[in-house]
Amino acid sequence: MTADELLTQIQAAFDRRGRETYGEGVNQTDHALQAGWLAEQAGAPPSLVVAALLHDVGHLIHDLPEDIAEQGIDTEHESLGSAWLSRFFGPDVTEPVRLHVEAKRYLCVAEPGYFERLSEASILSLKLQGGPHDAEEAKAFAAEPYAQAAVKLRHWDEEAKVVGMKTPALAHFAPLIRASLRAG
Repeated sequence: MTADELLTQIQAAFDRRGRETYGEGVNQTDHALQAGWLAEQAGAPPSLVVAALLHDVGHLIHDLPEDIAEQGIDTEHESLGSAWLSRFFGPDVTEPVRLHVEAKRYLCVAEPGYFERLSEASILSLKLQGGPHDAEEAKAFAAEPYAQAAVKLRHWDEEAKVVGMKTPALAHFAPLIRASLRAG
């Protein structure tokens, strides 16, 4: 698949499900653009900007209802998204995506006050995703090679829920997506 074909697929995924809100004040597209923009503004490397932009792509490619969390079902979007992205990108993109839910679970015990800042929708999904880490889980997560990248992504994820925030369009990120593609 060419880079142009991948960009077309990504745009199609956002066109298909990007208007869904998943219980937050912003829709999937706004959330993704905000996360990517926050990562770029923080000076993150291109691969981590792309990971932030596409961290919830798993929500865009499954066929489950928009209110699936309210039905008590975890979509495991982080695994689905990471697997989909691994066809095109290396671990610098896919591992922070795979680990961003675990990063939330980790931060609930590792960062004082983090849990209290979570939105209602994020607390609901946290329950479905296993709740805060215990000491053993936190230690295992912290030892992951991409744990710190996932923690950064998670913070941008939490901040990327601002109604009306101005961000560049998806096309702005095309050069970073191209630069982050796996060679070969």
